[in-house]
Amino acid sequence: MQNKEFSIRHKLINMAMANEYNTEELVQAHVLLRNQIFAFINSGSLRCAVQLGIPDVIHSHGKPMALSELVAALPIKQSKAHGIHRLMRVLVHSGFFAEQEEGYVLTLASRLLLKDEPLSVRAYALMAFHPAMVKPWSVMSDWFQNDDTAPFYTAELKNFWEYNAEETSFGDLFNAAMANDSKFIVYLMMKECKAAFEGLSSLVDVGGGTGTVARTIVESFPNMKCTVLDLPHVVANCQGSEKLDFIGGSMFEAIPPANAILLKEILHDWDDETCIKILKKCKEAIPSKEKGGKVIIIDVVLDNQKEDDGFVRAQLFLDTMMLAVLTGKERTRKEWAQLFYEAGFSHHKITRALGIKSVIEAYP
Repeated sequence: MQNKEFSIRHKLINMAMANEYNTEELVQAHVLLRNQIFAFINSGSLRCAVQLGIPDVIHSHGKPMALSELVAALPIKQSKAHGIHRLMRVLVHSGFFAEQEEGYVLTLASRLLLKDEPLSVRAYALMAFHPAMVKPWSVMSDWFQNDDTAPFYTAELKNFWEYNAEETSFGDLFNAAMANDSKFIVYLMMKECKAAFEGLSSLVDVGGGTGTVARTIVESFPNMKCTVLDLPHVVANCQGSEKLDFIGGSMFEAIPPANAILLKEILHDWDDETCIKILKKCKEAIPSKEKGGKVIIIDVVLDNQKEDDGFVRAQLFLDTMMLAVLTGKERTRKEWAQLFYEAGFSHHKITRALGIKSVIEAYP
């Protein structure tokens, strides 16, 4: 479908230049626009399904679930029952569920929305379509014409981090969403990039939240000591262990010394100038390369070799989300190299093994 859309776009450009239109291709171009204009319906429908508990209800049923059984099991008014068929129809078409002759079944995508699934992205899905995350898109054109730092600020009159700290229910959802993402990343990391952590005796997970990644690392490497550094209100109730400590503080002020520093999806939140400051703080906290010092970064590395590739589309969506919500961005290989050079690092290595994200090892 993406290849077809790409072809239509280019044909439409050529026809427009010639000032003539082929009827069939014009209709296809119109459909392309409609699908993009209403793309939010996929997100909204998915959020509704998660809030109603549809994935868990189907999973608990243990076999294909008929529409009537699904309707009876959901916490809805019976006068609204007709809407479930229409909701499921679009979700099946989008690949989030499947429909067999006997009824609805889960796909791998909807299994990842289950409450008890270890690699669940349920909280992430709810957070991404939260009104506070959607509202900035309605004021983005205003933001391009004002002096605010991000569309999020235009929408809420405060930046994302202020809103996250003040609105505790959103803050809790955001932390749960980041934990979702961390479980997925660390699962892949321990399967595909475990070598990046071998030989380290200590590591500081900067911005590590409630310790999802750090706990897995100390379990996988019993000889390593991990410290999670995050804002005081984030780590206030976190319980450590003999191999895991939590420290409330700011990465802009000081980072505890260690063999290595982990920055999981931290730098994409910030502009280049701020990233350089963070990297310099990291460099101060680690020993020389000869003594095992390095910074391990998990972030997107933009690669547009295939314009219609689904991976690239997901990366570009995430980059545009950074534009709408924060002051950061996703970076190309060249942009990453420039950051490391300006922060005083000698060289780096990029390993693409975490879906749309990569592991970057930067050495002092």
